[in-house]
Amino acid sequence: MQAPAPVSDSLHHTSPFLLNCGSDGVNLSRTVKPCSAGDRPGISVNCNLGWSSQTSPDLSQHFRGYSSASEAVLTAQSDLRKLLVGNEKIGVLLLNLGGPETLDDVQPFLFNLFADPDIIRLPRLFRFLQKPLAKFISVVRAPKSKEGYASIGGGSPLRQITDAQAEALREALCGKDVPAKVYVGMRYWHPFTEEAIEQIKRDGITKLVVLPLYPQFSISTSGSSLRLLESIFREDEYLVNMQHTVIPSWYQREGYIKSMATLIENELTKFPVPQKVMIFFSAHGVPLAYVEEAGDPYKAEMEECVDLIMEELEKRGITNPCTLAYQSRVGPVEWLKPYTDETIIELGQKGVKSLLAVPISFVSEHIETLEEIDVEYKELALESGIKHWGRVPALGCEPTFISDLADAVIESLPYVGAMAVSNLEARQSLVPLGSVEELLAAYDSKRDELPPPVIVWEWGWTKSAETWNGRAAMLAVLALLVLEVTTGEGFLHQWGILPRLH
Repeated sequence: MQAPAPVSDSLHHTSPFLLNCGSDGVNLSRTVKPCSAGDRPGISVNCNLGWSSQTSPDLSQHFRGYSSASEAVLTAQSDLRKLLVGNEKIGVLLLNLGGPETLDDVQPFLFNLFADPDIIRLPRLFRFLQKPLAKFISVVRAPKSKEGYASIGGGSPLRQITDAQAEALREALCGKDVPAKVYVGMRYWHPFTEEAIEQIKRDGITKLVVLPLYPQFSISTSGSSLRLLESIFREDEYLVNMQHTVIPSWYQREGYIKSMATLIENELTKFPVPQKVMIFFSAHGVPLAYVEEAGDPYKAEMEECVDLIMEELEKRGITNPCTLAYQSRVGPVEWLKPYTDETIIELGQKGVKSLLAVPISFVSEHIETLEEIDVEYKELALESGIKHWGRVPALGCEPTFISDLADAVIESLPYVGAMAVSNLEARQSLVPLGSVEELLAAYDSKRDELPPPVIVWEWGWTKSAETWNGRAAMLAVLALLVLEVTTGEGFLHQWGILPRLH
């Protein structure tokens, strides 16, 4: 693999690209040309931009007549962006989880979720049972999940919020002289990633920036979406030849950190004694084996993200204590600790009276924030002796956050189709970019070699026993599914989950 160009530690001070200009210079005179876009899932562009390729005698003439050096620099940066875009058709693909929009969508959404091998990893011998098992789990869990979605209005607001973020990002890019079409691709519900890709092809996009809306990278979130993209790209000649790059995570970006700090600062003022509030960062959990055995960087990135936010708060004179825990665990295997529910109980026992929950891994409101945090964890906190509860809202379309995402897209454009993965262990202000295939190879090279989370047998009421009990239950379910598939009889066929054999 060819060695990539190094990424600057601060792109605010160093231009991330070079321009090769001939001896005659480059003419930056404007030729107005309309920018249009198709229907959703692309976002229409309402700005005008275009450039001629004529040469001019002296580039220095372009900088004359400005009132200050800073004005000239800003104008030069804008012109470089325009040169970089040229006549290319720029696209930005926002990736997100997706969510059921109605109660009738809940069961099929759960099926799509559990049919993903990055969510439930079956042994190779049993992978043919992935979809039957997903069907079984989705049917069993749907009633309980419907109750949760009913409590937040009958469906997830994730699509509406993500569409609004896409439109805000499109406007921000246009305001920075980078006309682009912004697409939304959901992993488990409409608009599916496949639908967004088809629209990208119809629009004739020539340069694509893939931007997962997960601040921190994980195999189970960004990795799953990127793996799907990889399979789509490999099967399509147009996509194989289309230049693209991926921004795998962006938790270190200044705009994101400042936006999160501002939201926390605003919520602290609502408490009777802001200085005594415990700042409680709650992140979505992942199985421990993903981190310890598959090399998932999620935990390290999450911890660094919290440190960066607290450093920003300290600059503002806010020195409240903080803690980090992980929510939303499912199944018998061990997940990242400490768990959110257990931590809330412990904080109450230690005498904490004021708690501010910060959904650190979410940029949009959905069931994990509106129901799990706002309802379940709030009730648990009050029952545990915590008297004052607050929750920081998700970023949504916060202007500083959206503007910074636009900057991230602009900074990535020089690397579209040209940059391989650099040192992924480095901690830089712009996370190294790369193609889908390269990123997956670097982040998730051992996905098929995950060992069992517990190696030896332990008897008694232990975490090991709990894990093996879960495995025994899973084997029983698998045996039941095998029996039903081979005989064509059983309660799954009676319920209509599996078709009857004739």
